[in-house]
Amino acid sequence: MIADRILKIEESSTLAMAQKSRDLIKQGKKIINLSLGEPDFETPQFIKNAAKKAIDDNFSKYTPVAGYDDLKSIISNKFLRDNKLHYTKDQIVCSTGAKQSLMQILLCILNPNDQIILPSPYWVSYLQMIKFAKAKPIIIKTSINDKFKICAKKLEEKITSKTKAFLINSPSNPTGAVYSKEELYNIAQVLKKHPNIIVISDEIYEHINFTDNHTSIGEFLCTKEQVVTVNGLSKGFAMTGWRLGYLGAPKKIANACIKIQGQFTSGTCSITQKAAVSALSENPIFTKKMKNEFQRRRDLTMVLFQEIPGIRIPKPDGAFYIFLDFSYYFNKKFNNTLIKNNDDLSMFLLEKAEVATVSGSAFGDSNCIRISIASSESDLTKAVSRIKKYLSKLS
Repeated sequence: MIADRILKIEESSTLAMAQKSRDLIKQGKKIINLSLGEPDFETPQFIKNAAKKAIDDNFSKYTPVAGYDDLKSIISNKFLRDNKLHYTKDQIVCSTGAKQSLMQILLCILNPNDQIILPSPYWVSYLQMIKFAKAKPIIIKTSINDKFKICAKKLEEKITSKTKAFLINSPSNPTGAVYSKEELYNIAQVLKKHPNIIVISDEIYEHINFTDNHTSIGEFLCTKEQVVTVNGLSKGFAMTGWRLGYLGAPKKIANACIKIQGQFTSGTCSITQKAAVSALSENPIFTKKMKNEFQRRRDLTMVLFQEIPGIRIPKPDGAFYIFLDFSYYFNKKFNNTLIKNNDDLSMFLLEKAEVATVSGSAFGDSNCIRISIASSESDLTKAVSRIKKYLSKLS
């Protein structure tokens, strides 16, 4: 009854864990949810005011598939202002979230069995999107030892005549890894030798970056021919429910995305687009307040976890996650329950410690668990205390 393409992909692990948390809360459990990547801040007032004005001004009709003209102009300016990227207005496509932008790109450029290079750990949806497109992911594994980042040499070793695309995410979900300007430059020199490889750069966490500067790989490559840059408003602007993602791409790819979006959803919400004009016109310095708060939470949470023996704690340079190595606790028992791997441990922490996390297996890593720090300092402190208590019961 159900098509094979659906049976071959998996449900989002982060959304599944969030649903399990909600179900347990309904049963009276006091779950602290550290599974979802959703800022616990409110959308800035000036953006909400722009949306209210759009309603009063009757922006209630269907919108152009690729987005309002003024929004595309603002995005083109934003790319140049913030990222040194040259995308003209007709290279911009606005969608209902960056997730839709990514899915459309992959469907537009990948044929069955095309190869796409993907560093691991990766965001959960990347792999499922690639499967949906019937392409072949070529995984480059990374670890704590290399700060969860690939180098130019590793990338070059994976490129073949079948390589169609390369996908990079910096700052990274789930690891918080941030590629430096030098690292991206070196990776770009490899990709310059292969101009037929499409580079997809997911920069949704651009404004949650604890290093000196955010760098886009497109700064070193041809944005007219080779680079697709994806971004959106959910993370840096605390607008998860507004659903506005956008991309800059070579014109052929942008036009292909418009074509497929015209059949899927058409143009995204008119009110959200007008709010986005306001958000992206503003100097992004206003996002620093939220970034600084996430940085404080990162530092607090790392100190708390350092009190727990056996955990390896890499320092994330961006996003709002900590990707911790819990392998010290594998093959230990609680009563008669054996914790074999990170899946078991994540479920143990949910059921016993009443803390929702996401197992690293969903991100392509067998040792780690992702903790979201997009919660209050009080909840983070309570959650780590509970985790510490129940880990001490394993033997």
